[in-house]
Amino acid sequence: METAELVVAIVLVVIIVSRLAAPARVPAPVALLVVGAVLSALPGMPEVRLSPEVALYGLLPPLLYSAAITSSLVDFRAYRSKILSLSVGLVLFTAAGVGLVTWWLLPVPFAVAFALGAVVAPPDAVAATAVARRIGLPRKITTVLEGESLLNDATALVSLRTALAAAGLAAHGTDGLLAQVTPATVALDLLLAALGGVAVGVVAHLVVGWLRRRLTEVPADTALSFIAPFLAYAPAEAVGASGVLAVVTAGLLLAHRAPVLQSAPSRLAERTNWSSVTFVLENAVFLLIGLQVSGLVTDTRAGELGTGRTVLVAAAVLLTVLVLRPLWLFGQGVVQVLRGTSERRAVLRWSLLSGWAGMRGVVTLAAALTLPEETPLRPELVLVALVVTVGTLLLQGTTLPALARLLGVQGPDPREDALQEATVLGATTGAGLRMLQDDPGADPAVVEVIRQQAADRVNRSWERLGTLGPGDRESPAEARARLRIEMIREERRELLRIRSQGRVDHAVLTGVLGQLDAEETALVSSATQTADVRDSELRPPARVAGACEHLADDAAPHPPSETDGCPECRAEGLTWVHLRSCTACGHVGCCDSSLGRHASRHFERTGHPVMRSIEPGEAWRWCFVDQVLG
Repeated sequence: METAELVVAIVLVVIIVSRLAAPARVPAPVALLVVGAVLSALPGMPEVRLSPEVALYGLLPPLLYSAAITSSLVDFRAYRSKILSLSVGLVLFTAAGVGLVTWWLLPVPFAVAFALGAVVAPPDAVAATAVARRIGLPRKITTVLEGESLLNDATALVSLRTALAAAGLAAHGTDGLLAQVTPATVALDLLLAALGGVAVGVVAHLVVGWLRRRLTEVPADTALSFIAPFLAYAPAEAVGASGVLAVVTAGLLLAHRAPVLQSAPSRLAERTNWSSVTFVLENAVFLLIGLQVSGLVTDTRAGELGTGRTVLVAAAVLLTVLVLRPLWLFGQGVVQVLRGTSERRAVLRWSLLSGWAGMRGVVTLAAALTLPEETPLRPELVLVALVVTVGTLLLQGTTLPALARLLGVQGPDPREDALQEATVLGATTGAGLRMLQDDPGADPAVVEVIRQQAADRVNRSWERLGTLGPGDRESPAEARARLRIEMIREERRELLRIRSQGRVDHAVLTGVLGQLDAEETALVSSATQTADVRDSELRPPARVAGACEHLADDAAPHPPSETDGCPECRAEGLTWVHLRSCTACGHVGCCDSSLGRHASRHFERTGHPVMRSIEPGEAWRWCFVDQVLG
């Protein structure tokens, strides 16, 4: 009963604190950390101890898996050199630096000091992802931070295991401890653990994939996803490989192959369920870390050093951790500038921002708790790890948004995202329509209905961009969505009235309600994206499909022939949504979301291949021939 009450209390505190922190723009991890520390100091508060087994085997695998299945294997490959540099090189650099400082300050062997360095070296996946996404860092930085935090735990835990093994050997009369922990021994252990972890992860992904191909029930597939991280982690740890790499490998591969292995309902269910699991686990971790504070302070009071000196040592280690990360990144940046592969200003911004995004979390505390009981100054070392965790979360987690603003770093542009989405949607829809054209048995009337529905779907994406024509009214898609949402809500009220009469089977009513909920969710999501797009400014877009010859030849577009809207719409008494201009002759026409579709009609009449947007803030062109954005 006490365990059940504790779990309920933790979840309730997580929900309440996260909800209160959001309007105040305080990172939820930081708020929960502070609340946990305050609660741990209250009189009569039961002591909460987070065991290393719970942290490493209960919390770490699902947290890593949830981060891996939302990451991109393609992006991971694209930035692999930066990710490996941070997740391997920086972790070993930090472990060695902290080890030397600790060896100098405390009466402990170097192997134990290096073990502490390995404990505090890896930034946390949960903290980095939560803060980076909340403040809207550029996707490149977020991707590198996520990739680093997914892999660096493996480097740190293998280094910790090597250091503890060296300390154990020395205690039994072998030669000096310093000789036991060498770059060669750490590198060899790391290589074996990495290869084994990746191999186990690949096998786990194959096993889960084989099962998924044979599961047709959505609940069963979702349940399988809940045990997938443990299917990878436990076997890897059992054979001495890296469980962290096994989970990350399995998660990345399963996410990449999800469109092939899973049905659409299964993917949606997995995404929804894992978002809830991740919310509880991520935030509960930081609350549990805060709840350790009082107990660890009590343990050090009776220790050899005392709490005061331990805190001073912890402050020195924290300072070392804060300095070593930017130092490593600046060193990398200097090499890139000297090679001519990067621009000095960009390197400076990258080094400052990424260097200050090194928050520690659950792995640091869990690794500290795995130190054997006979470890010299164990309570003091655990408190040092806690101070580093809390210090990085408070110092870096609260000031990183201000640093991003000071450096002028901006996150993903919603309008550019909408532009790319419209282009991708147009390309995929075009592929589907071409398939219908090649089907000799397709009913032309049915094909025409599908074609119109596809055109409406593509137009909804394009209508998010640009102004809204005379009077700044809502676009046709927005008007349809607003009216349909109102209609759905009235339909739901009628459904509830029917349910109250008790004349229709509950399963039937639940099915109808599910259809209404799914449609309204899609409409509300689209409306939210539209609002985000309208509130932002468009920056030059990245190419999605690559330039074609028509766009390449269009270096000097003809100026627009009109400045007062679409002339053909005015002549026909119509209104327009967005305006386009022909780059060959300057003719101004309205987009396909407009009733007249005069831009497309101009292409059909003249064969001029390229139209460009002349909406304020937009800078893109469209080739009608090759269906390519430029």
